[in-house]
Amino acid sequence: MQAPLYNALHNALSYKTKQFFFVLIKLSIVVGAFYFIYNKLVNNNSLDLSEFATFLTENKIFSTKNIISLLFLSVINSFLEISKWKILVSSIKKITFPEALQQSLGSLTASLFTPNRIGEYGAKAIYFKKLYRKRILLLNLIGNMMQMAVTVILGTIGLILFLQYYPIEINTHKVSKFLIIILVILAFLLFGLKQKRYRIQGILIKKVKRFITELPFKISVLTFLISTLRYLVFSFQFYYLLHLFGVQLNYKDAMIIITSMYLLASVIPSIFIFDVVVKGSVAVYLFSFAGVNEFTILCIITTMWFLNFVLPSIFGSYYVLSFNFDKQNDL
Repeated sequence: MQAPLYNALHNALSYKTKQFFFVLIKLSIVVGAFYFIYNKLVNNNSLDLSEFATFLTENKIFSTKNIISLLFLSVINSFLEISKWKILVSSIKKITFPEALQQSLGSLTASLFTPNRIGEYGAKAIYFKKLYRKRILLLNLIGNMMQMAVTVILGTIGLILFLQYYPIEINTHKVSKFLIIILVILAFLLFGLKQKRYRIQGILIKKVKRFITELPFKISVLTFLISTLRYLVFSFQFYYLLHLFGVQLNYKDAMIIITSMYLLASVIPSIFIFDVVVKGSVAVYLFSFAGVNEFTILCIITTMWFLNFVLPSIFGSYYVLSFNFDKQNDL
């Protein structure tokens, strides 16, 4: 009788210990996310928080109409991202919109301070049974690839028009060297993709390609369309902020610079922690050709970051704290 009692007590203690560490991990994620946000706002070398708040007040950004308009665009942006995830996951398993909401916002919070938001992949996968996790990783990759494709297509058009509108001195020698390096890297990647033994996180590249090509055409089209709509929403939000800050640019001229900015900011290697800095530097440089001052652009970049990352992350922290591993593994 003593042995079964000992085993039962041991298992109970082990379970309690696991639960304790799991709660500790969840708290660490939330505390880490909030500290990252606080540190980014308070210890920003590019933009003083008090000056930023004063500038917002002077430009009446805090008026009821402006707040409602900006929040509405942010809600639409998040709604489209959540809908895209729900549609992608439907190719392997039906989930409800509230479940997609929980997974999207929870993974955003968990990945906020990880390089290139890489933590989002693992955070979304943990919501599902082990059976689905590799496919969930690939679906998340496809979603990000679709968004990147829209950024590249519209950004390339914008950059071509930008170079026609604004004179920029380009060092052809350096550009040629850069293109050669890119072509060499692409050649190695293509060679690697043809090797059956090549793997990504334990998944054969051949299986990855098959998974992507076998994704239902309707889902691929819907994902691309939603990615395009989302791009148009957050780029319009940027334009709307330009208008609020008194920048006199028409929609066409502003979009040429905005699309070029998102393209260049996307292709410049960076970790997500410095993503705001990268976008800020690129935006300041490009908008300088249109005569827009640096401080205004940095204020807009920071406001965009707050609306589309900080606020969703705050809501996502609730889902991180309420996450139940045993329950989620039923999905």
